[in-house]
Amino acid sequence: MSTQTDDGEDELRERISNFLRRNFPQIQMHGGSAAIQDLDREEGSVTIMLGGACSGCGISPMTIQAIKSRMTKEIPEITTVHAETGMGGNEGMAGGAGGSGMSPSFPGESSSSESDEGPEAPF
Repeated sequence: MSTQTDDGEDELRERISNFLRRNFPQIQMHGGSAAIQDLDREEGSVTIMLGGACSGCGISPMTIQAIKSRMTKEIPEITTVHAETGMGGNEGMAGGAGGSGMSPSFPGESSSSESDEGPEAPF
């Protein structure tokens, strides 16, 4: 009995992997990776981990939304898709508030202590 369940899960896992390769070749083309982290066939849920270049990519939230939207339509056994980028569970939003990583600085923005922008312009 468990062999049938294992075979069904292996087949579903293969379909999900094929779906990711076929629909999202840009993940690998841009130095990223997509792997099935967890699959619960009974619940119809899958957790996808995006790694490599996806971890800091600014468009990974859009990629995640596209995966969630398309996968549930194309693979009827999957009703819920969770996706992570390894960036603290915030689904690919790099540089967000409260993050431990460095965020970009822009001219005119004040930093937490001293300013390193040089002297003020006379006009």
